[in-house]
Parts: sequence; C-alpha cells; structure tokens
Amino acid sequence: MSRQSPFGHPFLLGFDEIEQALDRVAKAGGDGYPPYNIERLARTPNDPERLRITLAVAGFTRDQLEVTLEESQLVVRGRQIDDKSRHFLHRGIAARQFQRAFLLAEGMEVMGADLANGLLSIDLVRPEPDRIVRKIVIASPDAK
Repeated sequence: MSRQSPFGHPFLLGFDEIEQALDRVAKAGGDGYPPYNIERLARTPNDPERLRITLAVAGFTRDQLEVTLEESQLVVRGRQIDDKSRHFLHRGIAARQFQRAFLLAEGMEVMGADLANGLLSIDLVRPEPDRIVRKIVIASPDAK
C-alpha cells in the first residue's frame, strides 16, 4: 500500500522539495545527543526574525566542532578522539562523535556561531522577503 502525499493535491504545484524535506526530517530522528534549544530572539517591528540554536557540547573544543551549511541544511558535527594515554578509574563522560542537522527554510541566513561555557550558539536571521506583484500578460493568437 502506497502512502498518500499531502502535497498530491492539484492546487499544490512545485512543493516536491517540501515533501522531500519532511521525509528527511522524519528519518533523522536521531538519538537526542547533544541536547539543544531553539529560541526566537526579541525583535523590534522593523527588524528581521532572528533565531538562535544552542547545543550543549561540553568537553568539545572549537577544533573538534564543525558547522557547515549544505544547501538548506545546517549541519553541526563534533569529533572527539579517545586519548589512549589516559587511564580512567571510572568513565562516565564518553568521548563520542555526533552529527545534528537542522533544515532551514528558504531565505534563512546563518549569521555566525560562538562557543562559550560548553554551549555552541548559532545565530540565524530571516530577512523579510520583498513582496513582488507581477502582472502576467495574456497572449492571444489574434494579437501580432
């Protein structure tokens, strides 16, 4: 039995990318590591919408973290190499790798990233799109 797409309606033309994005998000459930927050930053009426993603990355250095933008997907990767020279009597803090991806809406821009006190903050902004109204000329076979 095939799944019925919510974007299969004849009035929804060109929404294939949104359907693919929803499929990607559904498959990338992940294990919940590292934990993160997404907050909407206060703004004044003339400012664009600003968001901040904050990931708890305690134990990672700046060199062990990588933030990339791949098309419309923001990807945060953390890589720690297990130091074999250290001898632990108890190991409760694992050196583990992670990858966390966020799918950004069209027009979202990454303003920058900051690492402080074990928290990686990534600031995003969504500028207001220009409202463009364009008149479409209707061609007629009689007009020359």
